[in-house]
Amino acid sequence: MIQGLDKLTRQLDEAGKAAEALDGDLTTVNFDPSDAASVRTAVRQMERAVDDRLSRWRGNPLVDEMAKKTKAAMREQINAKARETRQEN
Repeated sequence: MIQGLDKLTRQLDEAGKAAEALDGDLTTVNFDPSDAASVRTAVRQMERAVDDRLSRWRGNPLVDEMAKKTKAAMREQINAKARETRQEN
């Protein structure tokens, strides 16, 4: 039982550190909203930045889930910005 608690405590500690690592500017992406390939490249660049920032804790299921959700949210932000810009033009 104690081993399981120690593992959970470590995972939670690492997740806290990972969350701090994601705080602030992660990366800057530039893309042409009318060019789907450019948008995809921006998404990949953002995903790499998240992976790079969290690589220290890869394999921690809490951090892996955090990375997955962060990438999904940022992907949606990039796609929403591209849609918004296309609609304005």
